[in-house]
Amino acid sequence: MLRTAYSFNEISTRHVSIWFSMAFQAGAINAGGFIACHRFVTHTTGFATYFGTELATGHWETAIGVLTVPFFFLIGAMVSGYLIDHRLRTDAEPRYDLSFGLIATLMLGVVALGHIGFFGVFGEPLALIRDYALLAILCLSSGIQNATITSASGAVVRTTHLTGITTDLGIGLVRVFTGNASDSGLKNERKVNWLRFGIIASFILGSTSSAFLFYNFQYLGFLLPAAISIVLTVAALQRGLRDRTS
Repeated sequence: MLRTAYSFNEISTRHVSIWFSMAFQAGAINAGGFIACHRFVTHTTGFATYFGTELATGHWETAIGVLTVPFFFLIGAMVSGYLIDHRLRTDAEPRYDLSFGLIATLMLGVVALGHIGFFGVFGEPLALIRDYALLAILCLSSGIQNATITSASGAVVRTTHLTGITTDLGIGLVRVFTGNASDSGLKNERKVNWLRFGIIASFILGSTSSAFLFYNFQYLGFLLPAAISIVLTVAALQRGLRDRTS
């Protein structure tokens, strides 16, 4: 796994495959949350908007409940910040295995709780009393994931939402189209743009392919992002073992 934040010139195929896998996973989690309770779990702006509309119509309890959901994303980011960013800044070994392991555990928890009916009927209209726990768990796991990749990439790559990276891609494309062919940084800009495009495509592919699973298998569809996290956890453990014994 990534030991420290890398420049794009140092990025290997292994790094890119991890980032694309995480973007795919983020798309799957968002699709699952949307199909299960009709809310995008990493769309903090949407929660803020929903809070405003519920407050304006006098639904105080719902408004307050919705407003607190994004705080679980913040808590997840803080957990990852301690496991990854804090350790990188103090020259300690970042615990990618724990970060990915937590996401896998949360996803498996969603599968188990959904199977016994804790979250109610899959796909029914949003009922905050039942769906609050589901949204909280999904936001928590997404916060862990997004902060992990943000720390590992030096705040260049984010995988749980596409607004920022789409903006970066647009700016990057203009730089390439209007840049001087002799500019040494132009080649690197092209590489960065392909990476951004790949992350966007991976997110879309993850949400699209997982949607078929969720519509057919409901909460069991969360086994897909759980499996991705398990694979990444095992890879992180193996990488850490090789680093310690080399």
